[in-house]
Amino acid sequence: MSQTLPFHRGVSPQVAAVKVEISVVLGRSNIPMQQFLRMGRGAVIPLDAGEGDEVWILANNHPVARGEISISDDRIAIVVTGPADVYEFMAGVA
Repeated sequence: MSQTLPFHRGVSPQVAAVKVEISVVLGRSNIPMQQFLRMGRGAVIPLDAGEGDEVWILANNHPVARGEISISDDRIAIVVTGPADVYEFMAGVA
C-alpha cells in the first residue's frame, strides 16, 4: 500500500516529496588554533548559547529561519521565531 502526501496549498505532490536537511547553529566559539589542533575524541567545545538564545535554522545549509533554544527536562528544542536574514547570517550575527 503506497502512502500519498497531503496536498499543501498549491504545492504539487512531487515538490512536497522533496527531502530537506534541517540543521540548527546552536552557538559559536573562538579558540586558538593550537588548542583546536590538540583536541581529540571527547573534547568539549564551549558554545556561547544558552536557553532562550536565538539560533539560526538552516535548510540544506541555507539560512531560512531564526529560532529560540528551549530546554524541557533533558530535551532540547528550537521554537521558530521568524524568517532568517541571509545578510546577518553571512556577517556572523548571533
